[in-house]
Amino acid sequence: MKYAEGNADKLKTKMWKAMADSSFVFLELDGRPGTAVPMTAQLDKDANSAIWFFSHIHSDFTDLGPATVTFAGKDHEMFARISGTLVKEESRERFDHFWNNFVAAWYDEGKDDPEIFFMRMDLGDAEIWNGDMGLLNVAKMALGMDVHEDAEEQHAKHVDL
Repeated sequence: MKYAEGNADKLKTKMWKAMADSSFVFLELDGRPGTAVPMTAQLDKDANSAIWFFSHIHSDFTDLGPATVTFAGKDHEMFARISGTLVKEESRERFDHFWNNFVAAWYDEGKDDPEIFFMRMDLGDAEIWNGDMGLLNVAKMALGMDVHEDAEEQHAKHVDL
């Protein structure tokens, strides 16, 4: 199967926009499927090689290490699987940057809650799918016509983030 390497940058840009619009993802420690839980990804438009997460000190994520983020856009037109490595984020400046009322709702003692575990996922590569096949391809599928080539144009594998 060929992959649309020429479209990788376009798909990556669309993925980041979709994540900014709906930053809910599934985060999982690699090899430990029972750790997969929905999380809110904290994104920085100037740092697209990392994603930050607030968690609790009693979560499995304090084990850190290789992890995977799975993303489905809110309109189901963008999907991604992102590999990376979880590390403890030590930057108080970064912590303060991402702190907001939605995060605060999870921590009784606010920013100084001793239960907070702040981490960063240093991103590896991603596999990205654009689920918006367009009206013509939807019509082709409804008629049972082959859309493999068109679908391949909307998929990129091993995209460097």
